[in-house]
Parts: sequence; C-alpha cells; structure tokens
Amino acid sequence: MGKVFKLGVTKDNNKEIEEVKSIEVLANKGVVGDRHFDEYNDPYNQLTLIEAENIDYYNTKYGLNISYKDFRRNIVTKGIQLNDLIGKKLKIGEVEVEGIDLCRPCRHLTEVLNQPNVLKEFLRRGGLRCQILNSFKININDEIKILD
Repeated sequence: MGKVFKLGVTKDNNKEIEEVKSIEVLANKGVVGDRHFDEYNDPYNQLTLIEAENIDYYNTKYGLNISYKDFRRNIVTKGIQLNDLIGKKLKIGEVEVEGIDLCRPCRHLTEVLNQPNVLKEFLRRGGLRCQILNSFKININDEIKILD
C-alpha cells in the first residue's frame, strides 16, 4: 500500500509548483486552484502522480538534488508502483480515481530542469494520469489503495 508523500499545484502554466498540505479535487474537473482545472475537463488533465522513488533514483544516478515539486505532478507517492495501474481504480484517502495513462515527460520539463536526459530517464517513470471519480480532499500521508 502506498501513501501520499507530497502535494503540489500551480495556478498558471509554466509557473513554479507550490507545495501544499492538502488539495481539493472535484470529480471530472481536477484539482481546485491548479492550472489544469476545468469545468468539462479531459480525464488526462485531472490529476497526475509520480513515484518519489523514481525521482530519488534519478537524483542518485546523476548526482543531483532536484526537488520533488520540480517534476510538476500534483501528487508524489511513496510505496506504490504506478505503471501497473492503468485501467485500475484507486482510493487516495477518500478520493476514488482511475488510472488513465502514463505521464510522459515533455520538452518543457527538460528545459526547466536543464537536464537533457530527463526525457529518456522518465519515459517509463514519469507517473500516472488519473480521472477523478468523486470530490473530496487529499492530504499528505493519505493511504493509496488499489480497489481492483
């Protein structure tokens, strides 16, 4: 069973992610206050997760100390492998979500981090996109359970 390690949002594209202690999510809309929140939101833009272990691996491999928030995901997890969760329902605290697709790194992330090898290293380690199925809050240390 995994847990929520870090949370982050930003109101505008290309702006720094702000670490927060909790986020409010609305079903099929996204994270309240986040750049991708929308009234009729595409499931691919509602909620993103990434494994802290993948960021730690990258930092160790390249002798870096890039912050978790700089990888631009809403939730940084610990103790759960996200790649296996496409098409599966999860419960994050009291919020139910469904894994939709892997998050692939983009050129913007490469430029922001000034690390040309990010694309290659995070192709299969970039996290998970999720559709939000019910509205509630997600907090640091909330448990992440696989429902099916």
